[in-house]
Amino acid sequence: MEQRVIKRVAAIHDLSGFGRASLTAIIPTLSSMGVQVCPLPTAILSNHTGGFDHYSFVDLTDTMEEYIDHWKRLNLTFDCIYSGFLGSVRQIEIVAGFLDHFGGEDTLAVVDPVMGDNGRLYSSMKPEITEEMKKLVGKADIITPNFTEAAFLLGEPYREEITDEEVKAWLLRLSEMGPRTVIITSVPGRRVTGRVQSEDTNVIAYDRPGNAFWKVGCRYIPAFYPGTGDTFTSVIIGSLLQGDSLPVAIDRGVQFISQCIKASYGFDYPRREGVLLEKELDILKMPAIMGSFEML
Repeated sequence: MEQRVIKRVAAIHDLSGFGRASLTAIIPTLSSMGVQVCPLPTAILSNHTGGFDHYSFVDLTDTMEEYIDHWKRLNLTFDCIYSGFLGSVRQIEIVAGFLDHFGGEDTLAVVDPVMGDNGRLYSSMKPEITEEMKKLVGKADIITPNFTEAAFLLGEPYREEITDEEVKAWLLRLSEMGPRTVIITSVPGRRVTGRVQSEDTNVIAYDRPGNAFWKVGCRYIPAFYPGTGDTFTSVIIGSLLQGDSLPVAIDRGVQFISQCIKASYGFDYPRREGVLLEKELDILKMPAIMGSFEML
């Protein structure tokens, strides 16, 4: 029996040479939390696609199975399998097979069903990918769709406003697809303080084993940085592998991303490069500080 000192995550994502997104954000984030990252690249890009007009792209679909076969011969095991952006139905099928072989009771399966944002699918996404993604969601323990992706998975129209009770109904329906934990990010919200109304963005989650709903809110900052979703889910994974509870893990993810955005917002540089992750990574080595999570 292999004795593993360090927790190990198989990260199935694309690799972009420039821009803090996918593997270039996931690897430093999880490494800072004491977790070994074993990347399984789905594609190699010169830079990520958010905000850039041109990029080189190498599709690795045809090499993924040979890559995985070598891991099988090595008898590798993982504490977590974490998949993100998948560019084709074939890649989704390969990841499903990976989960079947390397998954199990002792392996946390996390699927971030990356498909779109702000009410729209990404230009590279075809309708059939959404249908196949539903099957992959069914193999996951935890899924982390943003509000747009949750709507597409459920066949619901995107909306600018939604009540907590409506989100809870969405969470239950998504959990019925298979995952025991559903975390929806970027849920629009409103906060009223006296006569002042401010815009919030919330993370709302459902934990089926505990039959509990959790909510973490934060003030909306009018800036978009690619890659924050990859980093957020990475912090949740690292936190859970460290032994934190689900609400604490979500809270740590929200606090860290909020801090990264605040630390980056004051600098004059192209936001398409992502948050200034390197300036804030040391925060992840500090003890968890309880924040604003609440039970719904």
